[in-house]
Amino acid sequence: MKKEVPKALRNWFLVHFIVDVLFAVPLLAAPVYFLTALGWQVVDPVAARLVAAALLGIGIESLLSYKSPAETYLGMLNLKIIWSLAAVAGLILSLAGGAQGRPPALWLLLFVFAAFNVLWIYWRIRLARAV
Repeated sequence: MKKEVPKALRNWFLVHFIVDVLFAVPLLAAPVYFLTALGWQVVDPVAARLVAAALLGIGIESLLSYKSPAETYLGMLNLKIIWSLAAVAGLILSLAGGAQGRPPALWLLLFVFAAFNVLWIYWRIRLARAV
């Protein structure tokens, strides 16, 4: 018998959807204004909009998969782990190189991606044991 996806994990997927969309919409609509307000010194709107597209894709799929079976969640967790770990590595490299003057928002992004990475790894291990 297959294990059900815990409600807490389903709720974390909803939280992730909200966080992704809240960040992606202004990044997509007005990247220069949005990132300048966060302390960026130089903004590439094309790259920023590509990041917004990735956030929207992952976030919206988190919402769409809310009622999916555990196997779907395992695949999504793999994606979320890879995405957040790559983001953490990229942010650390950027901070080490002094990117954008190291604004506080960059440190906050690092914290958010790292926290989500730990969360997704926890749930991936827990769900894999149950399936």
